[in-house]
This record gives sequence, C-alpha cells and structure tokens, in this order.
Amino acid sequence: MKTTDIDSRARVAHDLATSVAGALREDLAQQERVTLVLSGGSTPRPFMQTLSKMELPWSRVDITLADERWVPTDHDDSNDRFVRTHMLINAAAEARFQPLVNDEATPEAGVEEVGQRLAALTWPASVVVLGMGGDGHTASLFPDSPELGDGLGSDALVVAAHAPSVAQPRISLTRHRLMQSRRRYLHFNGADKKAVLARAMAGSDQDELPIRAFLDAPLALYWAP
Repeated sequence: MKTTDIDSRARVAHDLATSVAGALREDLAQQERVTLVLSGGSTPRPFMQTLSKMELPWSRVDITLADERWVPTDHDDSNDRFVRTHMLINAAAEARFQPLVNDEATPEAGVEEVGQRLAALTWPASVVVLGMGGDGHTASLFPDSPELGDGLGSDALVVAAHAPSVAQPRISLTRHRLMQSRRRYLHFNGADKKAVLARAMAGSDQDELPIRAFLDAPLALYWAP
C-alpha cells in the first residue's frame, strides 16, 4: 500500500471519529444515555483508537456491535475482543459495553437473551457505524446466508446468521434495528469496495448486495483508497 493511501485512511478515520464524537455530544446534551453501534474488522481500528481519546462523558455512552462471530470473547476473530482492545481504552474506558454473545453453544440458543439485553439500551441509537465486505454484505447480512431474509425483513432486534462464505456462525442486528438510529455512517477502504458500492447504487436487488437495503435513507460515506 502506498504511503499516500495510508495517510488518506488515517485522515478519514480521524474525520469519522470527530463526526461521531460530535454526534454523541449533541445527543448527550438532550438525554441521559446514548447508544453507539460499531462494526468489527481491521478497517475501524484507527477510527476507534482516535475516538477513544476524545473528551466525552463516556460513562453515559453504551457501546454495542452491529454483529459478532459466535466465538469466545478471547478468540482472535472476536469483535468483542477487538472493541475492548481498540475502543474501550483511554477516555472511552469509562463507556459501558454490551456484548452480542453469551455462554450458549449456538447463536440460535443465545439470540433471545442477547436481544433482551440490547432492548434495554437507549434507542434510537445516536450513531451506527457500518462496514461493507467485497460481497456487499454489512453487519452479518451476507448474500449467501439462509437467514438474509430475516435479517433484512424481520422486526426482531437480532438474528442468528450462517453463510457458506464465512467460517463461524454469527449473530447480527437486523436492518430494522440498525435503521433505528439518528445517524448512520458507512466506513470502508479500497478501490475494490468503492466499485462494489457503485454497483449497489446502480441496482435494487438487496439479496444480491445487502448493503442496498441501507441506501434508501441518509448514510454518510467515509471512504479512503
């Protein structure tokens, strides 16, 4: 990767962190608690690390995830571990984190309890930060998932999700719940994913590219090469 691309990604991550922090401050001036929904993966690391240093009344912020792999929280692939390592640090160590996993063996067995816990957070969320894969998925709403219809169309808060294209079973917030938010951001890097988003914007089949399900409402784009 070129140095200019690295610098560009750092600038975009900083700009996104600044925008999210401003949104949280705005809502905290009007209500006691706010909800921040984050996504995992390697892309948001610099964004989270930057946001974690910003001065906010973090003790009044509830953080949760758009989706999670159904793995132990100390697993290398755990979004829970990623957030605790890169977000719940510095000033943001005072935030309250609500995980998407529990001790059940499968997401199907655990989804009801997770949903009950998340329902107790403050909704609509102040901010939802989404990512996007090269196949057009966001959260764990994969085009090859048998549960995609439920994820896009159900009024449930969370759904169990499986897909042949991914190794682990997942749990994901539904489109319905992710859209219960005052602000939504899409954060991704690379020319290949920019081309995927262009395809998504040019069509309407949500089963082909699930990100399309989020393009019919305001969605702030944060992209770098």
